[in-house]
Amino acid sequence: MTYNVLMAKQLILSCKRIQRTLFLMGGVCLLGACANIVPPCAGKNTPPATELQGTHWELSRWNLPPNSMGEVRLRSLPNDQGQKIQVQFSGTRISGFSACNRFTGQLTEDSRGFSITQIATTRMACLSIREEIEREFLYLLNDYRTIARDGDRLLIIGPNREVLSFSQINPSSK
Repeated sequence: MTYNVLMAKQLILSCKRIQRTLFLMGGVCLLGACANIVPPCAGKNTPPATELQGTHWELSRWNLPPNSMGEVRLRSLPNDQGQKIQVQFSGTRISGFSACNRFTGQLTEDSRGFSITQIATTRMACLSIREEIEREFLYLLNDYRTIARDGDRLLIIGPNREVLSFSQINPSSK
């Protein structure tokens, strides 16, 4: 019986070593893959603020972070005929509608593009689903990692890889 106990202990130790090695290898691969998708916490990437001056955007799609299977899910947005989330760039300001209230923020230019600071909103009461969406949108706007423009599309990518996709409103007027 001691031989079986000894063999079982060795088997358990071997399994733990294999698990630890696989975990470390998986972690290194995961970190390497994420480094190419989402900049480090302190890093924010945007186009120059001048590229967005005078543009107006409306939220057309909100992708939630991928689940454990890597599947991208859509955030359901209210279909209550209410105003959609919108952003507008003008001078050193960003402003718009955040699902329930109007908001404004300061654009500060730096070597990587611009950052959004001093976000303020009005305080109107609205449906709880709109309040939740607004809270999440304003959090993402404050803590985004990347803002990218591709023609008449604007993407805001959050720290957990949430992606907000906006369509340009009146692109010919720019």
